[in-house]
Amino acid sequence: MTVIALTEDQRDALQEITNIAMGRAGALLAQLMGSFVHLSVPGISLADASNISGTIAQTVGRELAVTAVRQSFSGTLRGEAMVIYDERGCRNLADLMGYEDEVGQATERELLLDVGNVLVGACLNGIADLLVSPLSYSPPTIIAENAEVDRLINPDQLTWDYALLIQVRFTLEIRDFTCHLLTLMPEESISQLKKALDAFMESI
Repeated sequence: MTVIALTEDQRDALQEITNIAMGRAGALLAQLMGSFVHLSVPGISLADASNISGTIAQTVGRELAVTAVRQSFSGTLRGEAMVIYDERGCRNLADLMGYEDEVGQATERELLLDVGNVLVGACLNGIADLLVSPLSYSPPTIIAENAEVDRLINPDQLTWDYALLIQVRFTLEIRDFTCHLLTLMPEESISQLKKALDAFMESI
């Protein structure tokens, strides 16, 4: 198997593009929550299918059970995006969104899907706009609730050998809320990404 890796220049360009896109996503989250949002530096790495669960667990942390929202995207680039909430984030989400009374499970799930959809759309549309690579999205779905991080993905069900993993952590300044946005692009999409990054660098 030949692994298609980004060059140093391509990686730097993707880092900058992702920073811009994540900033847009963070601004939308801050508007929703009424609080300043801290963003981690985007992490960019190649993830092997056989140990993807361990890679995600190392990124997110194994201490707390998590709930995850999944959304696939397609176009010139394709892959999967996940928004992963820890237990505290799930508990505080309704309050952060302005709900004064206790909400039921259906409302909580709707909020998780809505926030996940906002983050995925803002981030990936930001990347797609800069790379001139329009995307379409599947509806968001909850793939796990109060689950262990390393059980989010079953490697035996994956159809790719390796993928490009982009991840960022969103943390609110005033409340106990953290979520992670992870994007996985499989090997065939990496080739298209490299072409788009080269075109982007030539245009600036």
